[in-house]
Amino acid sequence: MKVEAVTLREIQMPLVHPFETSFERTTQRRILLVTVHCEGAEGWGECVAGEGPFYLEEWIDGAWSVSKQFLIPAILGKTLNAGSDFPALVAKVRGNRMAKAGLENALWDAEAKAKSLPLWKLLGGTRQQIVCGVSIGIQETPEKLLEKIETEVAAGYQRIKIKVKPGWDVKVLEKIRARWPSILLSVDANSAYGLDDFAHLKSFDSFKLLMMEQPLFNDDTYYHAKLQAQIATSICLDESIRQARDAEVALETGACRIINIKVGRVGGFSEAIKIHDVAQRHGVPVWCGGMLESGIGRVQNIALSTLANFTLPGDVSASARYWHEDIVEPAVEVSTHGRIPVSDAVDMGYQVKREFIEKITVRKETLR
Repeated sequence: MKVEAVTLREIQMPLVHPFETSFERTTQRRILLVTVHCEGAEGWGECVAGEGPFYLEEWIDGAWSVSKQFLIPAILGKTLNAGSDFPALVAKVRGNRMAKAGLENALWDAEAKAKSLPLWKLLGGTRQQIVCGVSIGIQETPEKLLEKIETEVAAGYQRIKIKVKPGWDVKVLEKIRARWPSILLSVDANSAYGLDDFAHLKSFDSFKLLMMEQPLFNDDTYYHAKLQAQIATSICLDESIRQARDAEVALETGACRIINIKVGRVGGFSEAIKIHDVAQRHGVPVWCGGMLESGIGRVQNIALSTLANFTLPGDVSASARYWHEDIVEPAVEVSTHGRIPVSDAVDMGYQVKREFIEKITVRKETLR
Protein backbone atom coordinates (compact mmCIF):
# COMPACT_ATOMS: atom_id res chain seq x y z
CA MET A 1 0.00 0.00 0.00
CA LYS A 2 2.18 2.83 -1.30
CA VAL A 3 1.14 6.31 -0.21
CA GLU A 4 1.28 8.37 -3.40
CA ALA A 5 -0.50 11.51 -2.22
CA VAL A 6 -2.52 12.95 0.67
CA THR A 7 -5.24 15.59 0.37
CA LEU A 8 -6.17 17.90 3.23
CA ARG A 9 -9.42 19.82 3.02
CA GLU A 10 -11.50 21.95 5.32
CA ILE A 11 -15.26 21.82 5.04
CA GLN A 12 -17.74 23.93 6.95
CA MET A 13 -21.12 22.60 8.11
CA PRO A 14 -23.75 24.43 10.20
CA LEU A 15 -25.31 22.42 13.00
CA VAL A 16 -29.06 21.84 13.01
CA HIS A 17 -29.09 23.04 16.63
CA PRO A 18 -26.34 24.75 18.66
CA PHE A 19 -24.42 22.36 20.92
CA GLU A 20 -23.27 23.77 24.27
CA THR A 21 -20.88 22.21 26.77
CA SER A 22 -19.34 23.59 29.95
CA PHE A 23 -16.64 25.34 27.90
CA GLU A 24 -18.16 26.50 24.59
CA ARG A 25 -21.22 26.82 22.37
CA THR A 26 -20.87 25.53 18.79
CA THR A 27 -23.16 26.57 15.94
CA GLN A 28 -20.99 25.63 12.95
CA ARG A 29 -18.24 23.06 12.54
CA ARG A 30 -14.99 23.57 10.70
CA ILE A 31 -13.96 20.01 9.85
CA LEU A 32 -10.62 18.74 8.57
CA LEU A 33 -10.95 15.78 6.21
CA VAL A 34 -7.99 13.69 5.05
CA THR A 35 -7.81 11.58 1.90
CA VAL A 36 -4.91 9.18 1.29
CA HIS A 37 -4.28 8.02 -2.27
CA CYS A 38 -2.64 4.58 -2.31
CA GLU A 39 -2.18 2.95 -5.71
CA GLY A 40 -5.84 3.10 -6.63
CA ALA A 41 -7.17 2.64 -3.11
CA GLU A 42 -8.48 5.87 -1.61
CA GLY A 43 -9.04 6.18 2.11
CA TRP A 44 -10.89 8.91 4.02
CA GLY A 45 -10.37 10.09 7.58
CA GLU A 46 -11.62 12.93 9.76
CA CYS A 47 -9.68 14.99 12.26
CA VAL A 48 -11.99 15.86 15.16
CA ALA A 49 -10.03 18.89 16.41
CA GLY A 50 -12.39 21.73 17.20
CA GLU A 51 -12.49 25.36 16.14
CA GLY A 52 -10.38 26.34 19.15
CA PRO A 53 -8.12 24.60 21.72
CA PHE A 54 -10.85 24.24 24.35
CA TYR A 55 -11.75 20.54 24.65
CA LEU A 56 -8.04 19.67 24.46
CA GLU A 57 -4.98 21.52 23.19
CA GLU A 58 -5.50 20.78 19.51
CA TRP A 59 -7.52 22.85 17.05
CA ILE A 60 -8.16 22.61 13.33
CA ASP A 61 -5.53 25.09 12.11
CA GLY A 62 -2.84 23.51 14.26
CA ALA A 63 -3.86 20.06 13.04
CA TRP A 64 -3.65 21.22 9.41
CA SER A 65 -0.19 22.67 9.99
CA VAL A 66 1.31 19.67 11.80
CA SER A 67 -0.21 17.29 9.25
CA LYS A 68 1.28 19.22 6.34
CA GLN A 69 4.71 19.87 7.84
CA PHE A 70 5.43 16.67 9.78
CA LEU A 71 2.91 13.83 9.58
CA ILE A 72 2.26 13.61 5.85
CA PRO A 73 5.97 13.90 4.87
CA ALA A 74 6.62 10.91 7.18
CA ILE A 75 4.44 8.64 5.01
CA LEU A 76 4.58 10.07 1.48
CA GLY A 77 6.18 7.61 -0.93
CA LYS A 78 6.37 4.88 1.68
CA THR A 79 4.82 1.44 1.33
CA LEU A 80 2.79 0.35 4.36
CA ASN A 81 1.61 -3.17 5.03
CA ALA A 82 -1.29 -1.89 7.12
CA GLY A 83 -2.82 1.23 8.62
CA SER A 84 -1.40 0.10 11.95
CA ASP A 85 2.11 0.81 10.59
CA PHE A 86 1.40 4.53 10.83
CA PRO A 87 2.04 5.21 14.57
CA ALA A 88 5.66 4.02 14.38
CA LEU A 89 6.34 6.29 11.40
CA VAL A 90 5.23 9.41 13.28
CA ALA A 91 6.31 8.42 16.79
CA LYS A 92 8.85 11.25 17.04
CA VAL A 93 6.02 13.80 16.73
CA ARG A 94 4.74 14.22 20.25
CA GLY A 95 1.06 14.62 20.98
CA ASN A 96 -1.11 15.93 18.12
CA ARG A 97 -3.28 12.85 18.46
CA MET A 98 -6.28 14.29 16.65
CA ALA A 99 -4.18 15.16 13.63
CA LYS A 100 -2.61 11.70 13.73
CA ALA A 101 -6.01 10.02 13.97
CA GLY A 102 -7.27 11.71 10.81
CA LEU A 103 -4.37 10.27 8.83
CA GLU A 104 -4.21 6.86 10.45
CA ASN A 105 -7.92 6.22 10.10
CA ALA A 106 -7.74 7.18 6.42
CA LEU A 107 -4.99 4.57 6.00
CA TRP A 108 -7.12 1.90 7.70
CA ASP A 109 -9.96 2.83 5.35
CA ALA A 110 -7.66 2.49 2.33
CA GLU A 111 -6.39 -0.86 3.64
CA ALA A 112 -9.93 -2.17 4.09
CA LYS A 113 -10.76 -1.23 0.51
CA ALA A 114 -7.54 -2.71 -0.85
CA LYS A 115 -8.31 -5.99 0.95
CA SER A 116 -12.03 -5.90 0.05
CA LEU A 117 -12.96 -6.07 3.72
CA PRO A 118 -15.52 -4.04 5.67
CA LEU A 119 -13.63 -1.72 8.01
CA TRP A 120 -15.29 -3.15 11.12
CA LYS A 121 -14.00 -6.64 10.34
CA LEU A 122 -10.48 -5.32 9.67
CA LEU A 123 -10.58 -3.71 13.14
CA GLY A 124 -11.56 -7.04 14.73
CA GLY A 125 -15.19 -6.18 15.38
CA THR A 126 -17.72 -8.86 16.29
CA ARG A 127 -21.06 -7.04 16.43
CA GLN A 128 -23.34 -6.61 13.42
CA GLN A 129 -25.33 -3.90 15.14
CA ILE A 130 -24.42 -1.30 17.72
CA VAL A 131 -26.50 0.20 20.53
CA CYS A 132 -26.86 3.97 20.54
CA GLY A 133 -27.25 6.64 23.17
CA VAL A 134 -27.49 10.36 22.67
CA SER A 135 -25.66 13.41 24.04
CA ILE A 136 -27.69 16.56 24.73
CA GLY A 137 -25.97 19.89 25.24
CA ILE A 138 -26.79 22.60 27.77
CA GLN A 139 -30.08 24.27 26.85
CA GLU A 140 -31.54 27.74 27.36
CA THR A 141 -33.95 26.47 30.03
CA PRO A 142 -34.61 23.22 31.90
CA GLU A 143 -37.96 23.00 30.12
CA LYS A 144 -36.19 23.09 26.75
CA LEU A 145 -33.92 20.28 27.92
CA LEU A 146 -36.92 18.17 28.95
CA GLU A 147 -38.40 18.66 25.47
CA LYS A 148 -35.14 17.47 23.92
CA ILE A 149 -35.01 14.41 26.15
CA GLU A 150 -38.62 13.56 25.35
CA THR A 151 -37.81 13.67 21.63
CA GLU A 152 -34.78 11.39 21.99
CA VAL A 153 -36.53 8.91 24.29
CA ALA A 154 -39.36 8.69 21.76
CA ALA A 155 -36.77 8.13 19.01
CA GLY A 156 -35.58 5.00 20.81
CA TYR A 157 -32.15 6.03 22.09
CA GLN A 158 -31.11 3.65 24.86
CA ARG A 159 -29.13 6.09 26.98
CA ILE A 160 -29.53 9.82 27.57
CA LYS A 161 -26.45 11.89 28.43
CA ILE A 162 -26.69 15.53 29.42
CA LYS A 163 -23.95 18.09 29.75
CA VAL A 164 -23.58 19.63 33.21
CA LYS A 165 -21.66 22.44 34.85
CA PRO A 166 -21.91 24.34 38.15
CA GLY A 167 -25.35 25.95 38.24
CA TRP A 168 -26.71 23.53 35.62
CA ASP A 169 -26.75 20.17 37.37
CA VAL A 170 -28.68 19.10 40.46
CA LYS A 171 -31.89 21.06 39.87
CA VAL A 172 -31.91 19.93 36.25
CA LEU A 173 -31.38 16.30 37.29
CA GLU A 174 -34.22 16.58 39.78
CA LYS A 175 -36.56 17.62 36.96
CA ILE A 176 -35.37 14.81 34.70
CA ARG A 177 -35.78 12.13 37.34
CA ALA A 178 -39.21 13.44 38.33
CA ARG A 179 -40.27 12.97 34.70
CA TRP A 180 -38.32 9.79 33.88
CA PRO A 181 -37.43 7.86 37.04
CA SER A 182 -35.88 4.89 35.27
CA ILE A 183 -34.29 5.93 31.96
CA LEU A 184 -30.59 5.13 31.58
CA LEU A 185 -29.08 8.53 32.36
CA SER A 186 -25.55 9.88 32.58
CA VAL A 187 -23.89 13.28 32.89
CA ASP A 188 -20.79 14.78 31.28
CA ALA A 189 -18.99 17.67 32.96
CA ASN A 190 -16.05 18.15 30.59
CA SER A 191 -13.85 19.04 33.59
CA ALA A 192 -16.18 21.72 34.94
CA TYR A 193 -15.67 20.90 38.65
CA GLY A 194 -12.77 21.20 41.06
CA LEU A 195 -11.44 19.91 44.37
CA ASP A 196 -13.92 21.98 46.40
CA ASP A 197 -16.85 20.25 44.70
CA PHE A 198 -16.50 16.71 46.10
CA ALA A 199 -19.48 17.05 48.47
CA HIS A 200 -21.58 18.57 45.72
CA LEU A 201 -20.67 15.78 43.29
CA LYS A 202 -21.55 13.18 45.93
CA SER A 203 -25.10 14.53 45.84
CA PHE A 204 -25.36 13.16 42.27
CA ASP A 205 -25.53 9.66 43.81
CA SER A 206 -29.24 10.14 44.51
CA PHE A 207 -30.04 10.25 40.79
CA LYS A 208 -28.92 6.66 40.05
CA LEU A 209 -26.75 7.66 37.09
CA LEU A 210 -25.05 5.22 34.76
CA MET A 211 -21.93 7.38 35.01
CA MET A 212 -20.45 10.79 35.72
CA GLU A 213 -18.07 11.63 32.89
CA GLN A 214 -14.84 13.60 33.45
CA PRO A 215 -15.97 15.77 36.36
CA LEU A 216 -12.48 17.03 37.25
CA PHE A 217 -9.36 18.23 35.43
CA ASN A 218 -8.91 17.10 31.83
CA ASP A 219 -5.38 15.78 32.47
CA ASP A 220 -6.03 14.18 35.85
CA THR A 221 -6.17 10.63 37.17
CA TYR A 222 -5.12 11.07 40.81
CA TYR A 223 -7.96 13.30 41.99
CA HIS A 224 -10.52 11.30 40.06
CA ALA A 225 -9.36 8.26 42.04
CA LYS A 226 -9.86 10.17 45.29
CA LEU A 227 -13.32 11.27 44.15
CA GLN A 228 -14.33 7.78 43.00
CA ALA A 229 -13.50 6.41 46.45
CA GLN A 230 -15.99 8.84 47.98
CA ILE A 231 -19.00 8.51 45.66
CA ALA A 232 -21.25 5.65 44.56
CA THR A 233 -21.73 6.93 41.00
CA SER A 234 -19.30 5.38 38.52
CA ILE A 235 -16.80 7.84 37.10
CA CYS A 236 -16.09 7.59 33.38
CA LEU A 237 -12.85 9.07 32.12
CA ASP A 238 -12.69 10.74 28.72
CA GLU A 239 -10.12 13.50 28.23
CA SER A 240 -7.69 11.90 30.72
CA ILE A 241 -7.34 8.75 28.60
CA ARG A 242 -4.95 9.69 25.79
CA GLN A 243 -3.36 6.25 25.36
CA ALA A 244 -3.42 2.69 26.66
CA ARG A 245 -0.91 3.53 29.39
CA ASP A 246 -3.32 6.14 30.80
CA ALA A 247 -6.07 3.51 30.86
CA GLU A 248 -3.83 1.10 32.78
CA VAL A 249 -3.04 3.77 35.39
CA ALA A 250 -6.67 4.84 35.73
CA LEU A 251 -7.94 1.30 36.22
CA GLU A 252 -5.15 0.19 38.53
CA THR A 253 -5.67 3.23 40.78
CA GLY A 254 -9.47 3.02 40.77
CA ALA A 255 -9.91 6.39 39.09
CA CYS A 256 -12.85 5.20 37.02
CA ARG A 257 -15.17 2.26 36.38
CA ILE A 258 -15.95 3.09 32.74
CA ILE A 259 -13.87 4.47 29.85
CA ASN A 260 -15.03 6.58 26.93
CA ILE A 261 -12.91 5.80 23.84
CA LYS A 262 -12.90 8.51 21.21
CA VAL A 263 -10.79 7.30 18.32
CA GLY A 264 -10.05 10.87 17.26
CA ARG A 265 -8.84 11.79 20.75
CA VAL A 266 -6.42 8.88 21.24
CA GLY A 267 -4.54 9.11 17.95
CA GLY A 268 -6.35 6.60 15.73
CA PHE A 269 -7.66 3.07 15.55
CA SER A 270 -4.43 1.40 16.69
CA GLU A 271 -4.39 3.09 20.10
CA ALA A 272 -8.18 2.87 20.44
CA ILE A 273 -7.98 -0.91 20.07
CA LYS A 274 -5.19 -1.08 22.68
CA ILE A 275 -7.29 0.92 25.16
CA HIS A 276 -10.25 -1.35 24.45
CA ASP A 277 -8.08 -4.39 25.20
CA VAL A 278 -6.74 -2.91 28.46
CA ALA A 279 -10.25 -2.21 29.70
CA GLN A 280 -11.43 -5.66 28.67
CA ARG A 281 -8.62 -7.30 30.66
CA HIS A 282 -9.72 -5.30 33.71
CA GLY A 283 -13.38 -6.21 33.21
CA VAL A 284 -14.30 -2.56 32.66
CA PRO A 285 -16.80 -1.59 29.94
CA VAL A 286 -16.09 1.00 27.27
CA TRP A 287 -18.23 3.05 24.93
CA CYS A 288 -17.63 5.28 21.91
CA GLY A 289 -17.95 9.03 22.43
CA GLY A 290 -18.75 11.57 19.76
CA MET A 291 -17.07 14.80 18.70
CA LEU A 292 -19.72 16.32 16.41
CA GLU A 293 -18.29 14.29 13.52
CA SER A 294 -19.46 14.44 9.95
CA GLY A 295 -20.56 11.19 8.32
CA ILE A 296 -16.99 10.02 7.70
CA GLY A 297 -16.01 10.14 11.36
CA ARG A 298 -19.44 8.86 12.35
CA VAL A 299 -19.18 5.75 10.15
CA GLN A 300 -15.71 5.04 11.54
CA ASN A 301 -17.09 5.36 15.09
CA ILE A 302 -19.67 2.73 14.14
CA ALA A 303 -16.88 0.42 12.98
CA LEU A 304 -14.95 0.87 16.24
CA SER A 305 -18.09 0.24 18.30
CA THR A 306 -18.36 -3.30 16.92
CA LEU A 307 -15.44 -4.45 19.10
CA ALA A 308 -16.52 -6.86 21.83
CA ASN A 309 -16.04 -4.68 24.91
CA PHE A 310 -18.14 -1.76 23.63
CA THR A 311 -20.99 -2.95 25.82
CA LEU A 312 -22.53 0.43 26.74
CA PRO A 313 -24.55 2.66 24.38
CA GLY A 314 -22.27 5.15 22.64
CA ASP A 315 -22.83 8.66 21.29
CA VAL A 316 -23.02 7.45 17.67
CA SER A 317 -26.39 9.00 16.88
CA ALA A 318 -28.18 9.80 13.62
CA SER A 319 -26.81 12.29 11.09
CA ALA A 320 -30.08 14.25 11.13
CA ARG A 321 -29.55 15.23 14.78
CA TYR A 322 -26.61 17.37 13.69
CA TRP A 323 -26.60 18.05 9.94
CA HIS A 324 -29.11 19.37 7.43
CA GLU A 325 -27.20 17.25 4.93
CA ASP A 326 -24.40 14.81 5.73
CA ILE A 327 -21.37 14.02 3.55
CA VAL A 328 -22.12 10.29 3.28
CA GLU A 329 -25.06 8.53 1.73
CA PRO A 330 -27.26 7.17 2.97
CA ALA A 331 -27.21 9.35 6.06
CA VAL A 332 -26.59 7.47 9.31
CA GLU A 333 -29.92 6.45 10.81
CA VAL A 334 -30.83 4.89 14.14
CA SER A 335 -33.69 2.40 14.45
CA THR A 336 -36.66 2.97 16.74
CA HIS A 337 -34.97 0.48 19.08
CA GLY A 338 -31.84 2.64 19.32
CA ARG A 339 -29.58 0.52 17.11
CA ILE A 340 -27.51 0.90 13.95
CA PRO A 341 -27.02 -2.18 11.75
CA VAL A 342 -23.51 -2.82 10.41
CA SER A 343 -23.15 -3.81 6.77
CA ASP A 344 -20.77 -6.40 5.34
CA ALA A 345 -20.10 -4.11 2.36
CA VAL A 346 -16.49 -2.96 1.91
CA ASP A 347 -17.63 0.64 2.41
CA MET A 348 -19.92 -0.43 5.30
CA GLY A 349 -22.86 0.58 3.13
CA TYR A 350 -22.02 4.31 3.07
CA GLN A 351 -20.57 6.25 0.14
CA VAL A 352 -18.73 9.57 0.30
CA LYS A 353 -20.70 12.37 -1.38
CA ARG A 354 -17.84 13.87 -3.37
CA GLU A 355 -19.78 16.59 -5.18
CA PHE A 356 -21.32 17.85 -1.95
CA ILE A 357 -17.95 17.77 -0.20
CA GLU A 358 -16.41 19.86 -2.99
CA LYS A 359 -19.29 22.33 -2.67
CA ILE A 360 -18.66 22.95 1.04
CA THR A 361 -14.85 22.85 0.85
CA VAL A 362 -13.26 26.18 1.81
CA ARG A 363 -9.62 25.15 1.39
CA LYS A 364 -7.85 22.15 -0.08
CA GLU A 365 -4.26 21.07 -0.62
CA THR A 366 -2.77 17.88 -2.05
CA LEU A 367 0.76 16.81 -1.14
CA ARG A 368 2.57 14.36 -3.41
